[in-house]
Amino acid sequence: MSSILTVPTKQSPFPYAATGIASFTAKAEIVFDDAATSTTLVAGASSITEEDDIVQQIGKEAGLLGESAKTPAFFALAKNLRTLAVFPEIVAALDSLDDHLSFRTFLVGHEVSAADWAVWGSLKGNIKVLGLLKNNQHPHLLRWFSYFDTLPSTQTLLADLTSAKANKARSNKTAAGFALGLQDAVDGKVVTRFPPEPSGYLHIGHTKAALLNQYFAQMYHGKLIIRFDDTNPTKERSEFEETILEDLKLLDIHGDVVTHTSDHFETLYNYAVKMIKEGKAYADDTEQIQMRQERWDGVASKHRDDSVEDNLKHFEEMKAGTEEGQRWCIRAKISVDNPNKAMRDPVIYRCNTLPHHRTGDKWKIYPTYDFACPIVDSIEGVTHALRTNEYRDRNAQYYWMIEAAGVRKVNIWDFSRLNFVYTLLSKRKLHWFVDQKLVGGWDDPRFPTVRGIRRRGMTVEALRQFMLLQGPSQAVVSMEWDSIWTTNKKIIDPVAPRFWAINKDKAVKVTINGGPSSIEVKSLPKHKKNADIGEKKTVYSSNILIEQEDAASFDYEHNEEITLMDWGNAIVKSKEVDASGAITSVTMDLNLEGDFRKTKKKITWLAQPTPEHPLPSATLVDFDYLITKKKLEENDNVADFVTPITEFKEYAYADANILDLQKGDIIQFERKGYYIYDNEVHGEREFFKIPDGRSAGIASKAGPPAVAATPSSSKKDAEAQATPAPVSSMYTLDKIYGDDAQVPSESSMYKMDSIYKS
Repeated sequence: MSSILTVPTKQSPFPYAATGIASFTAKAEIVFDDAATSTTLVAGASSITEEDDIVQQIGKEAGLLGESAKTPAFFALAKNLRTLAVFPEIVAALDSLDDHLSFRTFLVGHEVSAADWAVWGSLKGNIKVLGLLKNNQHPHLLRWFSYFDTLPSTQTLLADLTSAKANKARSNKTAAGFALGLQDAVDGKVVTRFPPEPSGYLHIGHTKAALLNQYFAQMYHGKLIIRFDDTNPTKERSEFEETILEDLKLLDIHGDVVTHTSDHFETLYNYAVKMIKEGKAYADDTEQIQMRQERWDGVASKHRDDSVEDNLKHFEEMKAGTEEGQRWCIRAKISVDNPNKAMRDPVIYRCNTLPHHRTGDKWKIYPTYDFACPIVDSIEGVTHALRTNEYRDRNAQYYWMIEAAGVRKVNIWDFSRLNFVYTLLSKRKLHWFVDQKLVGGWDDPRFPTVRGIRRRGMTVEALRQFMLLQGPSQAVVSMEWDSIWTTNKKIIDPVAPRFWAINKDKAVKVTINGGPSSIEVKSLPKHKKNADIGEKKTVYSSNILIEQEDAASFDYEHNEEITLMDWGNAIVKSKEVDASGAITSVTMDLNLEGDFRKTKKKITWLAQPTPEHPLPSATLVDFDYLITKKKLEENDNVADFVTPITEFKEYAYADANILDLQKGDIIQFERKGYYIYDNEVHGEREFFKIPDGRSAGIASKAGPPAVAATPSSSKKDAEAQATPAPVSSMYTLDKIYGDDAQVPSESSMYKMDSIYKS
């Protein structure tokens, strides 16, 4: 990378096109410098300042200019878009781009080109244009824009820009503490640490801390320490260390080194002895309840002024784990009545005779987190300790411990704890759900554990983007889930293959007059707007299945014309119903000359199964929140707020292409939603519905049962059918296809021109 792209962070409009293509191609190193007067690309002996010229130069070096004669027109459009301010002109430009992208993945050709970056940058940099674009009136353009906006290279660029602005503002004391940048950070020397306690599984709250620690370590080309805070043998087990490391791997987080607080037990003991000898700590046998009250009232312990000799004698009794020693603890001698109660002589050592999972019976005394963490941070070389701001009252205590021990200072960077509505993050309460067998385990998709949300379909990239956006926030609030799932949808939508599924419950048989005389199979793209996803096989037959809901919506009296997706139009002729009024069969006339733009209904369908082309069964599972209260208080009994029914199953015939899926693959069942393939259960493939963010934040569905549960297709669901369930409405989905759903056909049976033609 010989070229240097110098960019002032304050330039307006910001040169998103130039920086975007530079980050995407890695053909120019981006340097943020507010001393510069303009964006400049220095390539060899030449210096380029016009953004369009910079984009073309980088595009040329990366082979992204292409041969299309349309490229100059898009560069001219990009230049015009930067300054558009009149509403009709903006709408006209967006309409034109949206029409152009109706059946194209990129602006010119089949791959990303410099023209794409030029136009994306102009849209990104014009607030008025961007505002109108995000009104969802231009779906094809918005899909294209979102693809470039969510590329890893783009997200890295935006994060780097944010940190560059933050670093510039570090002279401001407030910004130094709360901006997305570390105070007094030196490139190449930053060391962060993620210190989980090995007493359970990581959950989404831990995810923010872990991702931020890794982000800053990488941002400053430093080091990340994974340290297990194993100072309580009552709660900790070695198997939790293994699961935590696996959870971190699921998040694509890899520490440079793994350590344990227990590695430093001898050192910590020596520091405690040193503090006792210096009169900075003392032994106390006050009962816990009385000690808590005395600390609250600002009353000194009766042992606060005991002699050093007595304190050391009691500490030795504690170390030996004698009956006498078990009565005592060691407290830091900080203050009796400090307004900050964290500074009122906190406990720094306790006696515990249970064996430790790493050190066995060697120790009978263990340091508290408040004592061990700052000292171990210092001796392990940590430069910046990232902590949630619920610890802010303890920051003064953290610094006191470092000073009392006489070790190197560590900077604290605090951020808000992440809380979500209807969500439990308490290990104790989560344990209760597991013990009561209300969930399938710690990886249950209803759980906020890393394993649970990943199994539900949350991507690592969505987590990373969301957490970095939340990073500087200091507000402690319970967030709705819609934002994080919306971020996730932006990641999966451009790459999720599209398949079909028809609900087995009262599926309707359809006879197509004028359809193929024998079964035909055709290759179609798995994703109409991303050719790289590959192709799928679609079976065409004169006998198909459609949803009962679709069949019931047709206007039979007026022979309504509808569109069979990926096929063409058909005219509804007649229907047959059973005694309950449910439609059992429909007859249609194929009408390939019909205009799909004029039909209101675009429906999915599947060819009726035959021995040569069977239809696999699929179970589509949706979930509700586990609890009915948005936020449980500490004293709430979780059993009083358990949602009665939290799992909803729909049994469906599915596109045979699902047989090629691997566990964890994310797809879209068109007109139903996004799903992740979880596993095969009793011969049926089970898919979990992935929230799309549109209505994931609405109130819980818990309440009086509304309808009977979905009828079962086998005996194994008989028990489930005995319990009525409410209708699932947690995640609503608009119809996937609008007026651009179908390409005009060429063949006598169905037209399928390549949708990727420029």
